[in-house]
Amino acid sequence: MKIGNVEIKGNVFLAPMAGVTDLPFRIISRQMGCGLVYSEMVSAKGIFYNSKNTKILLETDERERPAAIQLFGRDPALLADMAKSLEDTAFEIIDVNMGCPVPKVVKNGEGSALMKDPGLVGEIVGALSGAQKKPVTIKIRKGFCKDSINAVEVAKTAERNGAAAIAVHGRTREEYYGGKADWDIIKKVKEAVSIPVIGNGDVFSPLDAKALFEHTGCDAIMVGRGACGDPWIFQRINAYIETGEILPLPSPGEKIETALMHAKMLVSFKGEHIGIREMRKHAAWYIKGMNGAAKARLAINSSETFKELKAVLEDLL
Repeated sequence: MKIGNVEIKGNVFLAPMAGVTDLPFRIISRQMGCGLVYSEMVSAKGIFYNSKNTKILLETDERERPAAIQLFGRDPALLADMAKSLEDTAFEIIDVNMGCPVPKVVKNGEGSALMKDPGLVGEIVGALSGAQKKPVTIKIRKGFCKDSINAVEVAKTAERNGAAAIAVHGRTREEYYGGKADWDIIKKVKEAVSIPVIGNGDVFSPLDAKALFEHTGCDAIMVGRGACGDPWIFQRINAYIETGEILPLPSPGEKIETALMHAKMLVSFKGEHIGIREMRKHAAWYIKGMNGAAKARLAINSSETFKELKAVLEDLL
């Protein structure tokens, strides 16, 4: 499929997740058959002020391409200027977060708070589309709350102003990640616009993925929490969609091997102190369901070095 002028092989994507979809995880996801990966949320203000914490979020690698960078903010001019400053980076797509439900983001009028102002959504998309050449996409929710279900209106506004694709999470901001995602709203958005629509919400298996495609008619799907500790999900979804075959789940050995590879990449990328601390949550996800996982999680959370983490994980085999 294509998003703007970007050719993408496959239509199963990795959803952007703060604190999760850093460079090593994006590379692993691509190796497992993910069609398109998204960065963690990057603050437009952070880029403007040359924040040290923001700089590492902008790192990219040939092995993850094609990749989208996800910006957040609410000032159309600032977002456009920062998008223009990224024009020479390897990120092929500029995505704008309009779905984050976290209070500290929402209280600044950013993330899912933008769903309350479709006019501003149009200004932002128009400003970014006019400032640089990369395709501009947005990720939205069903609406801000149950009394404001306006994903279709927001999507149509974004399309009119130059959006190249729209991802829709089938929950309102007030629902966060609870309850069941509303796939009907994704279908309504797909029927209302002519640009690609990416469905998001409650995909934890190949059967979920196929059901989402069939229910909504969407062009692609995003896997978020379902990929945490399970990057193999992309292989399994692709195989099921293409052939109907259900591939076996990874063995404990495969899980530990991949977790250690992931840890090595994080240590190389961020140094041992930060890398191992950030790997703790990933390691806990990788070993979920394995014998001895509960006890191992306690040891993982006190691991400070790669050697310590390796010993804990290998002890599970």
